[in-house]
Amino acid sequence: MNVNQEHTQVPLCVDLDGTLIASDTLWESFLILLRQSPWCIFFVPFWLLQGKSYFKQQITDRVSLDISSLPFREGVLSFLQQEYSRGRVLILATAANEKIADAVAQHLKIFSEVLASSAQLNLKGSNKRDALIARFGEHQFDYMGDAMADVPIFKAARHAYLVAPSAKLSALIPTPSERVFIAPRPTVKTWLKALRPHQWVKNSLIFVPLFLAHQLLIGDKLWAAGLAFIAFSLAASAGYVLNDLLDLSADRAHKTKKNRPFAAGLLPLEFGLLLFVGLVVLSMSIAFLGLHSRFGWVLLLYLVFTLVYSFYLKRKVVLDVIVLAGLYTHRIIAGGIAAHVEISSWLLAFSMFIFMSLAFLKRYVELLQLTEQKEIKNRNYVIDDIDMVASVGPTSGYLAVLVFSLYIQSDATRVLYKSPSLLWLICPALLYWITRVWFLARRGQMADDPVQFALTDRVSWWTILLIVTLMAIANSFVL
Repeated sequence: MNVNQEHTQVPLCVDLDGTLIASDTLWESFLILLRQSPWCIFFVPFWLLQGKSYFKQQITDRVSLDISSLPFREGVLSFLQQEYSRGRVLILATAANEKIADAVAQHLKIFSEVLASSAQLNLKGSNKRDALIARFGEHQFDYMGDAMADVPIFKAARHAYLVAPSAKLSALIPTPSERVFIAPRPTVKTWLKALRPHQWVKNSLIFVPLFLAHQLLIGDKLWAAGLAFIAFSLAASAGYVLNDLLDLSADRAHKTKKNRPFAAGLLPLEFGLLLFVGLVVLSMSIAFLGLHSRFGWVLLLYLVFTLVYSFYLKRKVVLDVIVLAGLYTHRIIAGGIAAHVEISSWLLAFSMFIFMSLAFLKRYVELLQLTEQKEIKNRNYVIDDIDMVASVGPTSGYLAVLVFSLYIQSDATRVLYKSPSLLWLICPALLYWITRVWFLARRGQMADDPVQFALTDRVSWWTILLIVTLMAIANSFVL
């Protein structure tokens, strides 16, 4: 018998979580349960009291995991498919629940047998080692794994295959390089990407009440608005993290969102939940301790609406857009409260209409990108809605310009501006910008996030500069 024949006759037992996929099916399932039935969180402690295997079974019985969307490690999967084509017996040996393991095996069609956790037994660590020894004999199988919990199994196996090993695991289990599969480690940049700091520009709306009231240079008010900006940015990042955790399957089906850290398996899902809690605690501490309780309650209300949106409202047609526009307007209200500046009803009306237009623009781009799918996943917008969205979106933007033109005629402008008639020049600038972004969207030249587009679009920056300049001149000179 030659070496190759001996090699193919020894079964290769493969772990699932962290090894075959760059994620954890238990956390994936838990997050689906959290999205579908949030009240089940209250049952979790009672399930855990009956053991982890029972806990896994309860979650698996209540959700359906989309196996095809899981982030399989391409290098590992390619290697296993090659081994399978050579006639080697592959065994899926995982601590995941047997329902999930069977579904993975059926999806890939390369595993001859499945060993997995049941409601009575958690097949992890020494339990998995004992099961493999009982099935094949000690040193009569090879094992592919990734975690410190696999050390007893590696020692009982003939050969070890390491996937994305830590330095500690590599030191404990010396392995030839041809049996080590390297994967990128999360960096500070990866964690920052999960926070989406480029989206913090939205929170600059907090400074709008100060700017429009011509009080931007008042030190204590500017300081308060700055703290509010930080608190809102942290709270917004918490919302983005939670939204990414609850939208894993939908993000993986999207051509750009699939590269988000949690969807791509670059960050552990369990750390995402800890990150969410930490960001909430930090933002609320700044709000209540750094500013005042009134602003703290406003920020808390923002977080509540964000949670309700993530769990429920984002799947409600039109209502999701209204809530998104409301969350933008909420930032303006918060800025006024933080800096003790009165907010005009004109500003609130303008904000709701302009941000409804941008929210519809986001949905329009997503609908335009649909190919084989007939609806936006987890959004309930179908391809037939595209004409309606293309009609309502620009109209909402134009209504914002109408509100602004009525504001120019109001008594408030005569108090704040020396030459209010000069503000009329802002109207064509707004009409141009709104119409242009919708034209670009229709031509497929718009990113799926209008805010991200505006940050990199030179015309948008020039439009903003023009508007600010006109307002400054109207405030400074009598014409």
